[in-house]
Amino acid sequence: MELASTMMFALMIVAALTSIQFYKGRKLNIQLMQHYLRSVEEVVKPDKENRNYVWLGGYIGFRAEYKLNRDNIRKVEYTLTLLPRQSLLYFPIALITSRHDKLYFVIRPLSQIKREAHLIQKGYYRMRPTIENEDFLKKEVIEVAGKEYEALYEKRRDVELLKELIESMSNPHNIKHASLTPKTNVFYILMKPEPETIEEDVTRIIRFVNERLRDNPFS
Repeated sequence: MELASTMMFALMIVAALTSIQFYKGRKLNIQLMQHYLRSVEEVVKPDKENRNYVWLGGYIGFRAEYKLNRDNIRKVEYTLTLLPRQSLLYFPIALITSRHDKLYFVIRPLSQIKREAHLIQKGYYRMRPTIENEDFLKKEVIEVAGKEYEALYEKRRDVELLKELIESMSNPHNIKHASLTPKTNVFYILMKPEPETIEEDVTRIIRFVNERLRDNPFS
């Protein structure tokens, strides 16, 4: 009887904590989504009629797309995925599997990207994404802001360009993967976002596309 009473009391405590975590975690994730959305749009300044949003469900994030067609940017697409802070039971597991919030940028410049290049933080991926034509790319490990990155490239000057961007960020180690892909004409960034520095970092990313990718002849 005492064991049953103890188990019942424990279940009530877990239920109460789960409920508290749900409301606190949900509120925080909503605040983060609103903050990141406002911060990115403050920098990108898309026209209202050229914005498109997709809610990813629950409180895990969203996808946004802005058609710009100005400076050197045709389109900006980004996806925010957040840790499940609303789930008391799954949140600790997500800290192990996902590790942190993620922000994926896919930027399509007006200028033409002619060669492939990747900088991937060494050891970040448990299962690295497939890179088309990887067998034809040169490979080496280079140091970026004191951390090792795997470099894959056709010409090293393109990797140096990506390295320059990463080292200019507020916290370079938050950049997990940066790449230039000529087949889709895409500049890609996977990063760990931080509320305090997101606007500064997005400003640097946009400036990189508008200035460095436009001015770089890729020849």
